[in-house]
Amino acid sequence: MKPIIIGVAGGSGSGKTTIVDIIMKALGQEDVVVIRHDDYYNDQSDLSMDQRIQMNYDHPLSLDNEFFIQQLQQLIAGQSIEKPQYDFTNHNRSKTTVTVHPAKVIILEGILLLEEQRIRDLMDIKVYVETDPDLRFIRRLERDINERGRSVDLVVKQYLETVKPMHYQFVAPSKRHADIMIPNHYKHSVAVDLMITKIKSVLQTQGE
Repeated sequence: MKPIIIGVAGGSGSGKTTIVDIIMKALGQEDVVVIRHDDYYNDQSDLSMDQRIQMNYDHPLSLDNEFFIQQLQQLIAGQSIEKPQYDFTNHNRSKTTVTVHPAKVIILEGILLLEEQRIRDLMDIKVYVETDPDLRFIRRLERDINERGRSVDLVVKQYLETVKPMHYQFVAPSKRHADIMIPNHYKHSVAVDLMITKIKSVLQTQGE
């Protein structure tokens, strides 16, 4: 039985992770796996730390989509994978991986998921989370300082030089491919509830 593939995209700080967590809680974690596109940033072991810091992480070429698609296809085929992990402090892939087993529902999360057609073609439900730009920036600032050890100056510099321009060049235009648009200015959304109901309906139909 082919798993249901759900892609959750949206700008940095839009609240994608929060929505994914709500879906997981509603469906039951034993039936769901989450694959974050961020973990598939290119391996940069051959670069110095200064070079890694200067990289544009909001451009599609910063991601190893070949490997991402390969591992996703393995999960769809019922095979377990060794998923990479990305170390945001060192700006590079971690040396450790995580074993991910197949599940009934696979949720993909990332800012550029809908930009790549080969990834879109594997999805059953494509979601775009829309959030006010100022709110997205504030969330990103708080996250990068508290969770990723970044300075305020570095976060602001990266936002102005790459995050914001790449959002309008690649991320925002990809919303046209979405099946569902979720406004995430508030904690609760009718769209999320409707999506969960739809997923449960499909799972029930598959189980009959």
